[in-house]
Amino acid sequence: MYLNEGERIDQLYADDIQIIQSTNVFSFSLDAVMLANFPAIPKRGKIVDLCAGNGAVGLFVSRKTKAPIYQVELQEKLADMAKRSIQLNHLDEQMTVYTMDLKDSLTKIKGDSVDLLLCNPPYFKTSETGIKNPNPHLAIARHEIHTNLDEVIHTSSKLLKTNGRIAMVHRPDRFLDIIESMRRHRIAPKRIQFVYPKAGKEANILLIEGIKDGKLDGFKVSPPLITYDQEGNYNPETRKMLYGE
Repeated sequence: MYLNEGERIDQLYADDIQIIQSTNVFSFSLDAVMLANFPAIPKRGKIVDLCAGNGAVGLFVSRKTKAPIYQVELQEKLADMAKRSIQLNHLDEQMTVYTMDLKDSLTKIKGDSVDLLLCNPPYFKTSETGIKNPNPHLAIARHEIHTNLDEVIHTSSKLLKTNGRIAMVHRPDRFLDIIESMRRHRIAPKRIQFVYPKAGKEANILLIEGIKDGKLDGFKVSPPLITYDQEGNYNPETRKMLYGE
């Protein structure tokens, strides 16, 4: 397995997954690990990972299922890293990466066919006065430059089968936008979980799950997830996601 300049191989011990990373292009964060552990993963069917980046979320769920996993990533460098990580973990028969704009994903993935759709989309709205990351790869990953929240949810709805589920990680300040967009595109919000860096701090991550054409009742709020203790060490739940302990 070859590595390009600036790349390294990291490991998620909990799922025995190796992943090619690069601080110059992209490295997965705790958001991806939490998203991979948030929904129930179907043993069969079809799973799609939109805005896949270097493939982290799809790779992390691969050990929990025999279902085929399709990843969609716009940036060629990130998609190439994802493809090589798939080879590194001998997952070629289970996982496929499509290097394309998510708007075009229905040219490769049949509509109304997906059982679970996972997405770690760009978080930040783009405006003319907004400050973006000077690194173009990170700017595209973090800011709504090539897509936006409503487009992500609209595309997800087209891909999902009836009663298929979407699980997304985002920022708490976009919560109302997410709910509004889901309902506009036939997705019933079903469960949320707020993640807090420490006890007593404001939430900094939001996990949300919805069902296509689901009933609008039965919405649940999961117990809060607190990442670190007061000494700055991972709390047991976070540590288990990372190390399986």
